[in-house]
Amino acid sequence: MFLDDFLSAKPLYYEKIDYTRMPRIYDRVKSSLNTPKIIHLIGTNGKGTTGRFLATALHSMNFKTIHYASPHILKFNERIWIDGNDVDDKVLQEAHVKLQSILTISESKELSYFEYTTLLCLMICKECDYLVMEAGLGGEHDATVVFDKILTLVTPISYDHEAFLGTTLQEIATTKLNAIQNNAILALQKEKEVYKIANILAKEKNLNIQIYDELLSNNDKIKIKNIAKSLKLESCLVENLSHCISALNFLNLEYCESDFNNSKLFGRLTYIKSNIVVDVGHNSLAAKAIKDALKPNKFILVYNSYKDKDYKKILQILKPIIKSVQIIAINDKRIESYAQLKKTLKDLEIQYSLFKAITDNEKYLVFGSFSVVEAFMKRNKRVN
Repeated sequence: MFLDDFLSAKPLYYEKIDYTRMPRIYDRVKSSLNTPKIIHLIGTNGKGTTGRFLATALHSMNFKTIHYASPHILKFNERIWIDGNDVDDKVLQEAHVKLQSILTISESKELSYFEYTTLLCLMICKECDYLVMEAGLGGEHDATVVFDKILTLVTPISYDHEAFLGTTLQEIATTKLNAIQNNAILALQKEKEVYKIANILAKEKNLNIQIYDELLSNNDKIKIKNIAKSLKLESCLVENLSHCISALNFLNLEYCESDFNNSKLFGRLTYIKSNIVVDVGHNSLAAKAIKDALKPNKFILVYNSYKDKDYKKILQILKPIIKSVQIIAINDKRIESYAQLKKTLKDLEIQYSLFKAITDNEKYLVFGSFSVVEAFMKRNKRVN
C-alpha cells in the first residue's frame, strides 16, 4: 500500500490516547531504526520557526540535517525537511515500505497517525548527523519523547491543548517540561511561572536547564540583529532566532550570519502578497505576538476555529488590528459552528461575514490554524 493511502485510512486525531503504545512499540523496533543526534523542541509557540532556523544553520555548516515538524499545510512532505528541501515522494515511499516490514500488522494498525509518521521520519535518518525534532502536543507522553536527546529547546509555554495537557498553567507547563531528559534551554517565557516549575524539576530530576540569554555573548547579539535585519524578522521571530543561536553555542558549534540565509518557515508571519499575511498560529500567545508585530495596521481577518480553542480570547487580543472578520469554511467536525462564531463576534462588536474572495485594495490576515491557512491557499491558488 502506498503511504498516502495508508495515512488517509488513519484518523488525524485520536479521542482516546494510549500512552503506553509508542514506548512499547519503539522499544521493540529501535534496533532497526537510525537514530542521529536529536534536538527536541517542546513548548506552545515558536517550535516550527526555531527548529527551521536551527536546521538551516546546521545544514549550512555541512551537517546532514533533518527537521521534523507538524502539521503540514498543503502536502505531507512538508513535515520532513532534509538539507534544504521537503522530502520527496520516493524517499517517503521507500521508508514506508521498510517500516511496514519491521512492524507487525497489529502494530501498524495500532499506531496513531503522528506516532507512525514519527517512526517514518526515523527510517529516513540514515547517515544523518542531526535530527531537529518538533514535539506534537509537546507533553511528557508525546510520541517524540521516547527517543534519546542531546538537548531540548523549550519555546514559550502558555495555555493550549488543555484537554490533553491540563487546565491550569502549572499543569500544562509541568506536563511539557517533564519531556526534558537531560539538557534544556528555555526561551523567553511570557508566563513567569514556567521558570519556577523548571527550577523545581531541575532539582528533583538533576536536569541541566539554562536560560537562552545566559548562552549569548554581546557578539551573538550583534549577529542576531544583523540576521534579523537581513531576513526582515518580526520581534517574535527574533526571539526564536536567539533561542536557536543559544543552542548552537551550547553545542559548541561556530556559526556565521550567512548560515541563516533562506531559513524562514512558510506559514509563520509570511507575506504571500504585499497585502496578505498568513500565520498558522491558533492560540492566545500566537495572537498577541501577531498583534504586536502588525499593529497599528488594520486587517480583514480570515478566520475559523476549533471548538476546543478559546477563540473569544484570541479575537479579543486581535481586535485592535481587525477591520472585520471573514469566516472561511472548513470541512472538519472539530470546527466551531458558524452560529457560535457569529454570536461571539456580535458580543465583541466585531463586524463579520463569510469569506468569498480577496480584493487588492484590502489588507488580509489569515490566521486560526494550519487548517485555516490550508483552506485559504487552496481557494486562492493565484496568490501562491
